Amino acid sequence: TRLREHGHVAYFAGGCVRDRLLGVPRPHDDYDVATSARPEEVQRLFPRTVAVGAQFGVILVIEDGLRVEVATFRADDAYVDGRHPVAVRFTTPEEDAARRDFTINGLFYDVAEGRVIDFVGGLRDMRLRDVRTIGDPEIRMREDPIRILRAVRFACRLDFDIESRTYAAMEGAVEDLPRSAPPRLLE
Repeated sequence: TRLREHGHVAYFAGGCVRDRLLGVPRPHDDYDVATSARPEEVQRLFPRTVAVGAQFGVILVIEDGLRVEVATFRADDAYVDGRHPVAVRFTTPEEDAARRDFTINGLFYDVAEGRVIDFVGGLRDMRLRDVRTIGDPEIRMREDPIRILRAVRFACRLDFDIESRTYAAMEGAVEDLPRSAPPRLLE
């Protein structure tokens, strides 16, 4: 509400939208907001913030005992380390959705209008009960090999299938998994 009151677009994003639509219980403090506000604007609007990933447009907002990651809509440049893009540029909700990993994680929810915004086919894949990458599955898996484990986790947790092209890309990228930082394997 505060972001919108100051002229910014602000949507709930990703897993919190997916889980709400599926009726899956979620911790009360695990919500992400995507916004048109730049990191410095988010920090000005909220008194308690932590710049957890300001270079990627991510600010942790702490208010009323809640911790919410607020991220500026962004597009990612190339991934060279198997985890982080070299750079990001701030952009539109459509491009932000397109950079996400799986269609079921690319959904937004506009509280003010009470509607789901789906630029990537996430609603279709929820109906089909499929885990599917956004864009080319081979590129998505090579960008960040942890996505292999995330796909398996989502399939198991949600009782979904892994779409066939996504599964084939996972098999093709499995040799890249050891280059991921060991603590990330537990994410």
